[in-house]
Amino acid sequence: MKGETNMSGTIWALVPPIVAIALALWTKEVYLSLLIGILSGALLFTKFHILAATQTMIEVMNWKIGDNVNILLFLVFLGIIVALITKSGASQAYGDWASRKIKSQRGALFSTMLLGVVIFVDDYFNCLTVGTVMRPVTDKYKVSRAKLAYIIDATAAPVCIIAPISSWAAAVTGYTNGDGFSLFLQTIPFNLYAWLTILMVILMGVTGLDYGPMKKFEENAAKGDLFSGKNDYENVKENIISAKGKVIDLVLPVIFLIASCIICMIYTGGFFEGESFINAFANCDASMGLVMGSFITLVFVFLLYLPRRVITFSEFAECIPQGFKMMVSAILILVLAWTLGGFCSTKLEAGAFVSSMLSGNMTATSLFPAILFLVGSGLAFATGTSWGTFGILIPIVTAMFPETDPMLVVCIAASLAGSVCGDHMSPISDTTIMASAGAQCHHVDHVSTQLPYALTVGGCCVAAYLVAGFTKNVFLTMAAGVILLFAVLSFIRYRQAHKCDMMK
Repeated sequence: MKGETNMSGTIWALVPPIVAIALALWTKEVYLSLLIGILSGALLFTKFHILAATQTMIEVMNWKIGDNVNILLFLVFLGIIVALITKSGASQAYGDWASRKIKSQRGALFSTMLLGVVIFVDDYFNCLTVGTVMRPVTDKYKVSRAKLAYIIDATAAPVCIIAPISSWAAAVTGYTNGDGFSLFLQTIPFNLYAWLTILMVILMGVTGLDYGPMKKFEENAAKGDLFSGKNDYENVKENIISAKGKVIDLVLPVIFLIASCIICMIYTGGFFEGESFINAFANCDASMGLVMGSFITLVFVFLLYLPRRVITFSEFAECIPQGFKMMVSAILILVLAWTLGGFCSTKLEAGAFVSSMLSGNMTATSLFPAILFLVGSGLAFATGTSWGTFGILIPIVTAMFPETDPMLVVCIAASLAGSVCGDHMSPISDTTIMASAGAQCHHVDHVSTQLPYALTVGGCCVAAYLVAGFTKNVFLTMAAGVILLFAVLSFIRYRQAHKCDMMK
């Protein structure tokens, strides 16, 4: 096979994801777009040697599947659990119960947001669980699937990145030097994208403000069309469900899943061998813990449902391929996105290009938080991975600033915030894909409706990080971000009201 191309570590490393993203947004065909992006990366890496490019593409795909097989297993097990809960009638029972308790669309939106905040352990788990539980309720109150996907996405990674007990906290801790967990705790107040995104969801729920493509989706949902177009999940819905399922048949599996995932994660970190809870969580194998927890939950559901005859043995067996089928779309996109990210990060060395760009510009350190946020956003958007992005940026930041310099905390926080922002906007991000799967929303619809909201918050973050760079004061930084977000949303609301008055 051909050796490394001289295009590695240059701006050419960003071409494959740009091709894939542009094609996905233009054609709305995400699978083919990703494949073309991967092929372009393989051709660049092998100097357009077709056979070598094909071989490299398969090798990278095999490598990424091997490294992430636990995530794929977790998705399959979770899909089966979702199918079982649906088959049992528990989702229907919960929907009926929630419909009696939740009296409005606003209540449905806030309930979805609250559940997303509560499930802070892992973003994958968050996306699929919140979607499964809240879909019946949001459907009843005519919330579009695109809006549901946005709320799920906005309370997944942004919540996980500021939760001390989460797989994300463990990952960040692993990339830092010294007492990584203590450093992570210090970054939480400065993680503006996470806080402003949560504030954005609250303000949207309170004011009912929608803009960009989302406004059209919500208008169509009010008329009964929740999808406003293509529905990838119309062929995987259960037609026949049990009438024996109760609310407890949904609540118990969800609670058990949360508890078992946490226990299994700290188990992999050595908690039961004498490690402290914090160290065990910081050193855990998050993906292995999630697989173990989801499998144990599957056994629990079997023991919960069958003895009570909520479903039969044959119905349980039918849900296994049904749950897998439900996750095929998400799994396929994830594998392709991982492969594309693998080309960018390791073969074409996008990180080396970004590192060289940053290390050559040490002047004006007060601008660094804003610059790092923008670089992190761009890199995460292009590669589809926030973990990979802050894995690149954090070592650069820790090499630039000593531990005693307050700029270290601000810049790491900006790197984390930018990574989540870019991940939030990227069509090839695994979290974005999971949010689409959780809401059962067409993926490109989710990306196109979420993008204006993420850009709004991201723009406010850039301005606020300029304040952070000059003041290093968390209160002034947060105040700048919040005031600016209020101002932007108020302006959008004013323009919409003015436009309505002009049309009368």
